[in-house]
Amino acid sequence: MNYFPKTNSWVIPEAALKRSKDEMAVDGEQGNEGTCLWLGIKENNVAKLTHVVLLRGDGVRKGPANVEISPELMREVHEKARALHVILIGQIHSHGQYYGVDLSLTDHRYGVQVPYFLSIVYPDYAQTESTTIIDCGVHIFLPRQGYVRLSEEDIADRILITAAAEVEILTVGKP
Repeated sequence: MNYFPKTNSWVIPEAALKRSKDEMAVDGEQGNEGTCLWLGIKENNVAKLTHVVLLRGDGVRKGPANVEISPELMREVHEKARALHVILIGQIHSHGQYYGVDLSLTDHRYGVQVPYFLSIVYPDYAQTESTTIIDCGVHIFLPRQGYVRLSEEDIADRILITAAAEVEILTVGKP
């Protein structure tokens, strides 16, 4: 069994982007980065986002320049994912207005590093309503290369934002 099958494209419900933005904006109002994890399925080289995970409690710490998720909270996320027969396919997090949308050194050093993991950086602590996926830094972890940021053309070719699809919201951790 290949735990990290090649992924050529990602299907992301518009509702997932909106809910993730709304979640990150709450932290952004406090001057902190925010984050959501994304669960889904992979088939035929396509990753389909099915669940947005909201993180709560002491297992997640948010600051102006980073987010830390404890191993215990990640285990809880993985247990829920396994029960739902989905996997962790990506994450989205926000950066402040002076940090840009490239992955930071902290993101590179401590972020998830598995093949074909999607990592999206939302600008301006998710405070700008008109932000689209093109305004974000869209990064994919590639074998033997590490994280690579997609160009606007690659985003248009590989990231499909669907209007009709619903997404389930999961809350993990204790408030």
